[in-house]
This record gives sequence, C-alpha cells and structure tokens, in this order.
Amino acid sequence: MTRREIVAVSFVVTLLISNILASKLFSIGAIVLPAAVIIYPFCFMTGDVLTEVWGYRYAKKVIYTGFAANLVLIIFTYLGGLLPPAASWKNQAAYMAIFGMVPRIAIASFIAYLFGELLNSWSLEKIKSWTGAKLLFVRTIGSSVVGQIFDTGIFITIAFYGLVSHKVLIIMLISQYLVKISIEAIVGTPLAYLLVSWAKRDDEVKIGFIGSEKVCE
Repeated sequence: MTRREIVAVSFVVTLLISNILASKLFSIGAIVLPAAVIIYPFCFMTGDVLTEVWGYRYAKKVIYTGFAANLVLIIFTYLGGLLPPAASWKNQAAYMAIFGMVPRIAIASFIAYLFGELLNSWSLEKIKSWTGAKLLFVRTIGSSVVGQIFDTGIFITIAFYGLVSHKVLIIMLISQYLVKISIEAIVGTPLAYLLVSWAKRDDEVKIGFIGSEKVCE
C-alpha cells in the first residue's frame, strides 16, 4: 500500500467508527454529547492530511468513498437486524438500538458529512493558496472551523429541530461545535503535522503486509 492509500483507508475507518459510536450519548455536566466526538475530529484531521499532501481533487474522491462505505454499513447492519433472531439470543433490542438508525438521523448524518467534509477540504486548500505552504496549524484549525460549522449545524438542526426546545438546540450546537474544534486543535493538529511529514517523505514507497518497504517499479 502507498502512504496515500493508508491515509485514505484511515479516513474511511474513522468515519465508520464515528457513525457507530454516534448511537451512544454521554454527558459532561449539563452538556450532552454523542460518543462520536472522541473520534470524528480525527476524520477531519485525516481529511486535512489528504488535502494538504495530495490536493482537494483526491480528497474529494476519498470523501465520496467514505459516503458510499457509510451507506453500505447502514444498509447491511439494518438488514442484519431484520433477520429473525435465534430463540437463544436475547439481544435483538440492543442490536437495533445501536444499528437501527432512525431515518431522520441517517439523513442528517449523510448531508452533514458531505457538506462538512467537502467544505473542510476545500477551505484548507483555499487557505493554503492564500498563506503559502507554511503555518499548517492555521490551515488545519481554520478549515475545521469552517467544516465543523456546517457539519455540526446541519446535523443537529435536521436531527433534532422540533424535538427539543430552541434553547436546548442552541446549547447542543454550541457545545458539540466547541468540543470538536478543541479536540482538532489540541490533539488532531499535532498528529496532522506528524502524518503530513510522514506522507510527504516518499509517496512512492509501498508498505508490505509484514511492515517491510520497497520502492515501486
């Protein structure tokens, strides 16, 4: 595998994990957050690396691939839930609670993902064209500020508008946005520096299945 492929696969994997974790909510004081906040910012971070090293055009292809992979995950986990459970298996309700995504939530997730990720990658490339190759942290954080506005705003609005009060909706919007940006800035950006440096070293190197490396012919 090339380093580009490894980063692309990492992007899709973090996306799929975040969608599974989104079924659990946890609270910090009065703030309620989906468990996906612990990993979804890293999806944005790997998207930043793809755009920074290989450009928006390639990143866009990977974003669409992630969309397709997420759709396949939802379809087949839902179909798995429709299969009649064995008499000895008592966890059908728990399975559906995790994988039986409510259509409104699924639609919100798909639209938010596409707008958020595409705008995140697009804005990173734009910021790079304005500022030059230096100040990677400005691009990673700045693009996440833009992308997460749309990702969080679209998801929370479509998923919960009319189900909670306007006050609660605003609290959810602000708290999730700030948490995601904070994780991206504090943890995601230092990792982005490491990944960008690693990815740029030799894109022609293939990583073998046992960890050995050889130059492509």
